Amino acid sequence: MPPNKKIKLHRPWQDVAKEAQDYRDASIAQVIPGLPAAFEDIQFSEALPISSMDVCGKALHPRDYRITQHLPEELIKMLAEGELTAVDVTTAFLRRARLAQKLTNCITELLPERALNRAKYLDEYYQKNKRPIGPLHGLPISVKEMMGMEGLGLNGGFIAWWDRKAKEDAHVLQILWSAGAVFHARTTEPQTMMHLETDSNLYGVTVNPYNRNIAAGGSSGGEGALIGLRGSCLGIGTDIGGSIRSPAANCGIYGFKPTGSRTPTDGWCSTAAGAEPIPCVVGPMSTSIEGLKIFMRAVLAAKPWLEEPELVPIPWQWPIINPQVKPLKIAVMWNDGVVTPHPPIIRAMKEIVDRLKSIDNVEVVDWKPYLQDEAWAIISSLYYPDGGSEAATVIAESGEPWLPLSNWIIKENPCAKKLTPHKMYYWLEEREAYRKEYAKVWNDTATGRNDVGQLEGIVDVILCPVGPGVAPKHNTAKYWGYTSQWNLLDYPAVVFPVSKVDKKRDILDETFKPMTDIDEENQKLYDPDMFDGLPISLQLVGRRFDDEKVLAILEYLKGKTNLPLVPFP
Repeated sequence: MPPNKKIKLHRPWQDVAKEAQDYRDASIAQVIPGLPAAFEDIQFSEALPISSMDVCGKALHPRDYRITQHLPEELIKMLAEGELTAVDVTTAFLRRARLAQKLTNCITELLPERALNRAKYLDEYYQKNKRPIGPLHGLPISVKEMMGMEGLGLNGGFIAWWDRKAKEDAHVLQILWSAGAVFHARTTEPQTMMHLETDSNLYGVTVNPYNRNIAAGGSSGGEGALIGLRGSCLGIGTDIGGSIRSPAANCGIYGFKPTGSRTPTDGWCSTAAGAEPIPCVVGPMSTSIEGLKIFMRAVLAAKPWLEEPELVPIPWQWPIINPQVKPLKIAVMWNDGVVTPHPPIIRAMKEIVDRLKSIDNVEVVDWKPYLQDEAWAIISSLYYPDGGSEAATVIAESGEPWLPLSNWIIKENPCAKKLTPHKMYYWLEEREAYRKEYAKVWNDTATGRNDVGQLEGIVDVILCPVGPGVAPKHNTAKYWGYTSQWNLLDYPAVVFPVSKVDKKRDILDETFKPMTDIDEENQKLYDPDMFDGLPISLQLVGRRFDDEKVLAILEYLKGKTNLPLVPFP
């Protein structure tokens, strides 16, 4: 249990929060309106719609709406061919981001002056040289606040850190800038960074664009909500337990957690930085699979391992997926043996599996979960080897209150204990033993070996839920097993939209029998009326460093199964 000591306050935490919000609002006010009257109706309204998904088409100028509806790969092509200017694209996304903030509270600050100056420079470069400056020329990219930007705040969701400033851009931002990107928005994150929701005393709750009474996910929930409303088409999140995948799933977009040590992490902000027995990774969130690829390709093309030695020197190598040459074997994990997914998740899984079975040379098999409860015991013991004392100290420094999910992951977590060196070694040994055991489970799916002894007929990827349900009600996201499992194993995983909840079809199973006490509690969270219309997303998981393979298989399957099965914005 972390210490409860209070540090003498310099000023009330509420005053700091007001300063943060005033600063944010001032940055938003700098965005040139140029918006229809419908936008002003929303901007100054106290009564916001439950769902924000239809608002942008009514409240944006038609030209801004058309530009921001494009996928990142389409925008890159149009910018490279001179069909659109960087200024026009940046202006459109700034305006839509301003609207997204009003609807979902997803922004910590907009960057209109920086972004438009950058866009003007790129347009002048294009006019002079008749070519783009790099592969991301003029593409607006949003950034989770914890990624440092030179001269700007770096608070990590803590009141006490509000006045911290980054000395330089984070390494990943330097790379994307060199490739031609424009950074137009910074997005919200939760207190402690360890929520599958986004809620802080600095900015309040970030809500889901499909239903404001529902969580946007976390900890990269600002990115999820912003991209879900297309105030950005490509953003940067981080993931140590599901923080990219949870908001991507909740908001109906694509999100990718790479293998650890593939993408740069220098320059971010967190407690216990540098002491991470569970790798936290930087990864992309986007409106398309191609957006994920664009990010990964651009970052790895810069050979970031030359400046950040912790990274592995593996360049981006896109595989060709052709089941006619090499059949695919997809394992389906229907549940994790601890918590049964809610009815919408089960339905989406069944619908996808039926389609997979109709594809030639694609074999579908069941995956038996392996000691998922033990996996949580290991990872939750390693999340806070200091017992949460640094996070508690930072919270106490300002006097800000503990939020419910911060309290849950630290104070109510029986595994969050200060570890002696001996105990630390024990849990690290347990982590490696579990990884080795899981590798054997995966290897045992092989049907044999070839002439040179290599395994054949082995599972390529696992299809599984992203969580025990769709986006949950606020402060109820307390089961991480479907995402944190893959962080413990350091496996790459991609989340993608499949369908939407239909309250008439997705009804509770009256014959349901819980596997565990947690399972029983989780079933009580399902509310078909409230969840109606929310995105249903699933997850594909591969083995360590099979990052490209996971994305390539999803791309192939998407083309063969016409994913998503219902229209998404």
